[in-house]
Amino acid sequence: MAKYLMLKHYRGAPPTVNDAPMDQWTPEEISAHLQYMNDFAARIEKTGEYVDGQALAPEGTWVRYDGEGRPPVTDGPFAETKDLIAGWMVIDVDSYERAVELAGELSAAPGAGGKPIHEWLELRPFLGAHPTITECFHQ
Repeated sequence: MAKYLMLKHYRGAPPTVNDAPMDQWTPEEISAHLQYMNDFAARIEKTGEYVDGQALAPEGTWVRYDGEGRPPVTDGPFAETKDLIAGWMVIDVDSYERAVELAGELSAAPGAGGKPIHEWLELRPFLGAHPTITECFHQ
């Protein structure tokens, strides 16, 4: 088994087919999207492929060690994560091909008008779960 991280992006990925921003969706459309995600996670939990997942709020803080005392905190910049990453799911699958299959299925979550958004998901193996040379050519 190999673990993969599937990242959902607010922006920064190639445009989706159904490209209406989530802040323009109705509450019912947002609920349907979240229900799809929850149903997907519940289904792959039964197969043993689901590890964990979370949606992320757009708020965030930078923190670092700065010697003794209170660590400094700042509100940015967040170009790499705060403005981009909407959430993530960790899967544990038998192959790279299965990871791609599940990411493709998750990409079909409904959006505006109830139509699948066909969003691009970033699929990354965990360090130590190196893909084979053959798998690298399929990316």
